[in-house]
This record gives sequence, C-alpha cells and structure tokens, in this order.
Amino acid sequence: MGSEVGKKIVISINTSWNVVNFRKGLIETLLGRGYDVVVVAPKDEYSSLIPRMGCRYVEIEIDNSGTSPFRDFALLWRYWRILRREKPLAFVGFTIKPNVFGSMAANLNGIAVINNISGLGTVFVRGGLLQRIAKALYRLALARSRVVFFQNDDDRMLFVEARIVRKERTALLPGSGVDLLRFSPSPRERAPSSPIVFLMVARLLWDKGVGEFVEAARLVRRQAPTARFQLLGFLDVENRTAVSRAQVEQWVEEGLVEYLGATDDVRPFLAAADCVVLPSYREGTPRSLLEAAAMAKALIATDVPGCKEVVDHAVNGFLCQVRDAGDLAKKMTEFTVMDGASRDAMGIESRRKVERQFSETIVVERYMHQIEKLGGGRGAMAGAPSAF
Repeated sequence: MGSEVGKKIVISINTSWNVVNFRKGLIETLLGRGYDVVVVAPKDEYSSLIPRMGCRYVEIEIDNSGTSPFRDFALLWRYWRILRREKPLAFVGFTIKPNVFGSMAANLNGIAVINNISGLGTVFVRGGLLQRIAKALYRLALARSRVVFFQNDDDRMLFVEARIVRKERTALLPGSGVDLLRFSPSPRERAPSSPIVFLMVARLLWDKGVGEFVEAARLVRRQAPTARFQLLGFLDVENRTAVSRAQVEQWVEEGLVEYLGATDDVRPFLAAADCVVLPSYREGTPRSLLEAAAMAKALIATDVPGCKEVVDHAVNGFLCQVRDAGDLAKKMTEFTVMDGASRDAMGIESRRKVERQFSETIVVERYMHQIEKLGGGRGAMAGAPSAF
C-alpha cells in the first residue's frame, strides 16, 4: 500500500527520547503498511533521529511538570493548530499531556483518537487536588476516544470505576512490548566467588523507590558485605519527586551505591547484573523489568499494579511490600544466598514469561488492528472498540 490521503497518523509523546527508544517498532510497522507518520514531540537531543526513522517530526513545546492553566491552554491551542493542518486519520497519544490536550484538540477537529495510559504517574500516586483536576481533564479528553489502552487491569478499573472512561472503550496492552531479538540472553561466565550485582534501572524519582533501594542496600550489606548495588537512569528530571544530584552523590560517597549515569543502551548493564530491582510505588508495565526479563535476569519488585504482572513470586524473582526497605532487603538477601543454578533458573523463567506475554509484536499488532479498523472514514466516532 502506498501513502495516500487518509493514511496519515499523528503520534505524540512528551519527549523525543521516548519516541526513539520505545515506539520504533510501531512506527516501522505503520510505515511498512503504507501510512505516513508524523511525530509531535518536544525538541531534545533525540529529535534529529526521528526523521531518520522515515517519519516527519513536528516540534511542540510541552511543560511536562507544570500545572499552569495558561500554559496548558496554550498547549491545547498548539495541538489544535497542528492537527487542523495535518488532518490525520488518527491521533495516537502517549503520556499525560499529549493524552489530555492532544486528545481534546483531536476531538475539536473531528479526528479519531487512540490513547495509551502507560502509567498513572505521580499525580495519581499522591492524590489530593491535582488528582481531582487530572481525573476531570482525562474524563473530558477521553470522552470520544476510539480505544484507551492500559498496561494493567488495576489502572483500567481505576479509570472505569471513577467514570473517566467507559469500560467498553478500554483494552489491555502488555506494556510497550520488548524486541526479543534486541534484548536476548547473553552468555556470561561468572565465578562462584563473584559479588552479587543488584541493578535498578529507572528515572531517579522517590516514587520509583530509589530511597528504599538505597536503604535496603545498607541493610543487605550487613549479611552480604560484597554485594554491589547500582543505579542507572536520568538525574535532574522535571518531576516533583526527583531525587537530587547532591543526594545521589552523598550515597555514592558513603559507598552504598554506584551511580552509572544514563545511557541509550541498557543491555551491557543488564548483562552484567545478577538481579534487576524496581521498588516502585506504582507502574503501568515497567519497561526496565521487561527488558531485564528478556535478557533472562531474575527480578525483585514491589507487589503493586504493573510490577506484579511481570514478576511471578518465587518463580522468576520475588515480590516485596511497597515502601518497605526492610522487606526489600529481606528478598535481596534471600537472593544472595541462593545457589547459582537456582538464580539462573529464575532468569530462564523471566525469558519464558516475556516470550509468552510481552513481545513487541503483540503490542504493535493491537495498535494496527485499531488503526486499520478506521479505514477511510476519517474521524468517524461511531461504535466502540473491541477490548482484547
């Protein structure tokens, strides 16, 4: 199928980095099936890579962490102008502000909307007035969406029970999906006396459980003094719960953790780890755990929505209590005293689980099913999606 009128898709996410790292498979499939793809995202050091993927890039300014109604109205206006000019078959939104203001603008232009609620974010974890405002905005934005994808059933039912979106317009996705060829187990010779390496891959936010990870490291060292604890991820992020650089430097000086910085390729770090840890307070479906599982790593994560879908307790890792460094330390200590064959068996189960449930192919095909259902009737709002 060649590109033609009515075969344009606008994808919008809150960073160009997110597009390049997480949505390449979807974009490649769309292009391969004859769609024109326009990516709308803020400018960062990854923006120049987007046209090389074969799609067009349109810059948009998004104040990701701000709560100013004036800035948000300006964002709605920017989306409205872009979508009025592009006239796509569908608007596909990811992350909070594109989902809210991009969807509103698409509705005003009579354009079909497909949303991905990949996680509820700090606002939903912390509650209060901001949560009430966010729910009201989501309710307005998602009112006419063709389908709203969620990455776990807890998040989906929270939106349904709060009457933010009708259940028949929702569907589940197994996260962002993992490229099983790119993320595959790598042979690793490990001496029996080598220290156990625990790795946490995440944006360095308190809500990701960074504090619990560090405190657990302090506790585990009493039982396993040679164990190593590593943090990999962005510092200085725009978020109200960001861990300061000074705090991380203090932990490093204390000898509690090693800070590995940020990277475009997590695979060497995952390959060098024995166990990947994520003590998050709540997730959609955490990509860090999926990528680690695809590389046959044992996992330790909190027993919360998003994480518990990836970790089968005592099968491919351990689940611990949320906001409980002591329980996390207990599970990490338990892992250190396991024999090598048992640790390897957990990793093998991780890989099997990802192959069964979380392949990128599954995710992309579910998007394509919804997009191809739109056919040539651009923006038609009749009917509801089939939930998978």
